[in-house]
Amino acid sequence: MTATYTDIEIIEGCRQQQRKAQGYLYQKYYSDFMKICLRYANSMHDAEQWLNDGFYKIFTKINLYDGKGSFEGWMKRVLINTCLDNLKANKKHSVLVFTDMSENPPALTSAHIGNDAIHNLGFKEIIMVLQQIPETHRTVFNLSVFEGYTHKEIAESLGIKEGTSFWYMNQARELLKQKISEYQLKNK
Repeated sequence: MTATYTDIEIIEGCRQQQRKAQGYLYQKYYSDFMKICLRYANSMHDAEQWLNDGFYKIFTKINLYDGKGSFEGWMKRVLINTCLDNLKANKKHSVLVFTDMSENPPALTSAHIGNDAIHNLGFKEIIMVLQQIPETHRTVFNLSVFEGYTHKEIAESLGIKEGTSFWYMNQARELLKQKISEYQLKNK
């Protein structure tokens, strides 16, 4: 392999379990993937553990990548599923409980978080505010807003009904608006 690796060289090197290729891949995506883990985790320690779990799965399951679609997209999917698996596994010890809200579906509101408010916050502040809302709400919000999942995909991933996903999303927006306003008032 040369000093700058192509994706094909990195993938092939990882398939052959070459430490150099694995190290390069880890370093290349560490920052972006850590940000993803931080959005789901309750702590830096959990985020670091989940990131390492995700890379372990990427390295051990890289032969499942068939070359269709982007490699980065495939890795992101593995990482997000790792975060969701960890949330489900820790469910006994956390507040990640999905209550079925589809019996009385809420009126869907257009509660959007103001773009100005978000643009005035840095990544650390956004993560801090995001981590203040309940895990369930945060998980649905992350899957919808950051990962681009549809409510149908969220429902399938989390084992909930589509209406429940909508409810958690709307509640997350409201809670985030409230938390951002509180943060901005506190830090004026």
